[in-house]
Amino acid sequence: MDNPGVIAFPPLIWLINTAISLLVHFFVIGLPIMDSYRVCLGCGIVLVILAPALAISAVVTFKKAGTNVNPSEPTLTIVRGGPYRFTRNPMYLALCLLQAALGFFLNDWITLLFVVPLALIMHYGVVLREERYLTAKFGEPYLELKREVRRWL
Repeated sequence: MDNPGVIAFPPLIWLINTAISLLVHFFVIGLPIMDSYRVCLGCGIVLVILAPALAISAVVTFKKAGTNVNPSEPTLTIVRGGPYRFTRNPMYLALCLLQAALGFFLNDWITLLFVVPLALIMHYGVVLREERYLTAKFGEPYLELKREVRRWL
């Protein structure tokens, strides 16, 4: 099996987390983040622009490097360019930013705080599995990347 064996396709994890957060938002009393919806809306807009830009940049960088984006397929090379110079997980970070954007758009602390379970599921169910896989597959070159680039931010 030449893949990391992640627990699920990361966008599916995000989608389920988002659906649950929306159900909680609409069926439980929300906790407003702030009185000014304009500020919340502005934060949401910034994040909803930043997240896809980060994800698209990461996908383009993967494609240019000639490796697979889908974690169920083999990783063919270590990617060091684009957003991978700053974070080892820009696509997963982008999904977390989208969840935060949703919280700001809804002006709801509960929805915003759903970024925490999302990040934990991504960390333990995806990222750590990928790191074990990449360490076993690439050895020292990947360990060097881990020393030089932060996992999330």
